[in-house]
Amino acid sequence: MILFWFRRDLRAIDNVGLYHALSDAKAVLPVFVFDENILNKLPKNDARLGFIHQQLTKLNQKFAAYGSGILAKKGNPLTLIPKWCKAHGITAVYTNEDYEPYACERDDKLAKALDALGVEFKKYKDQVLYSPNEVLKKDGTAYKVYTPFSRVWLAKMEEEGVPNFPSETLLNKLNKAVSSQIPSLQEMGFEKGQHDIPQGMDTISVMNAYEATRNFPSLDSTSRLGIHLRFGSVSIRELISKARKSTSQTFLKELVWREFFMQILWHYPHTTTASFKPQYDHIAWRNNEEEFKKWCEGNTGYPLVDAGMRELNKTGFMHNRVRMLVGSFLCKHLLIDWRWGEAYFAEKLLDYEQASNVGNWQWVAGCGVDAAPYFRVFNPTEQVKKFDSNHEYIKKWVPEYQSFTYPSPMVEHKTARERCLATYKEGLAT
Repeated sequence: MILFWFRRDLRAIDNVGLYHALSDAKAVLPVFVFDENILNKLPKNDARLGFIHQQLTKLNQKFAAYGSGILAKKGNPLTLIPKWCKAHGITAVYTNEDYEPYACERDDKLAKALDALGVEFKKYKDQVLYSPNEVLKKDGTAYKVYTPFSRVWLAKMEEEGVPNFPSETLLNKLNKAVSSQIPSLQEMGFEKGQHDIPQGMDTISVMNAYEATRNFPSLDSTSRLGIHLRFGSVSIRELISKARKSTSQTFLKELVWREFFMQILWHYPHTTTASFKPQYDHIAWRNNEEEFKKWCEGNTGYPLVDAGMRELNKTGFMHNRVRMLVGSFLCKHLLIDWRWGEAYFAEKLLDYEQASNVGNWQWVAGCGVDAAPYFRVFNPTEQVKKFDSNHEYIKKWVPEYQSFTYPSPMVEHKTARERCLATYKEGLAT
């Protein structure tokens, strides 16, 4: 019997690893591990865990029609997976690849443990169209600039097409001997999440209008698919196939950006904590904790910055255009280390995805691959004129912005810009 380990692929449709497991075995035991190494770092009302639990429950209901169910438990996968293999006579463990540093290290350790048991460990490419070592320069090294990476990625896709793996047609081969065991959130020491999860909109109309509407936060015209891509409740191949048919290729190129950052993190895992351009680690950050607190709470005196932070704190989401502004403001106006902002987003964002979060924070700080130059400092007032000229987004999240109770700007833009440029120049000269 083959054990299939669900991870960032919480769906039965077009699931590559599940498809191969069902194709290769007479019976497949589906399992999920609530990894204590991850859960122990989460707040008790983390909505992302609630989303995972919700998706597992949906899968379980689907599998029940075939007399099967998911075996799930909180614990250490390095302990639970070998234990289940012994208990159920498993000959092979199938799963889908995960490219984050912790996952790679965990999988390497598990492979050795399973090898000692004589159990095969097979991983498949599912959360991306191309794995981190499939789109490389001619010399075999990773692309560090998005544009040539995207050009090769898109040409490869057009030549090879986008495959589909109809795992949903083989569910009758799911194991019927083990009843489902999904612990409740309460049993794992958690409670209902503090935010509602957006459904996500993968319609052609959203994709067609994406280029024209994506920069205006009041329009709510982004897809809200981030969390669904993060945990695999939608198929990336299905999404790419839809995006190829849209009249604008902007949405498709955003999906390419996602894979660009994933391959960067896989090739350069140290960038979770270190600047991709090491000279930027010499910058003398001010790291004023009181100013960081004002930024976190959305009380900087700059309405568009504050609107974004309040939206994040209230909903677990922030509009993409505003993410760039609040990130730039933290790093350049306040001279606070990008790692502080990255960690705050990691805690708050429903759609947190490590590669994109690290990549985008390093982008706004100027220290990452293909980053904005350090002397590009977003002007918060000009950003309002360009992207929220009627103040609709600001009015929604900062209703008091024109009243006497709203704070004055915590730093003057011109002064902050000059201080930023001087500090960066000094750090880069070290």
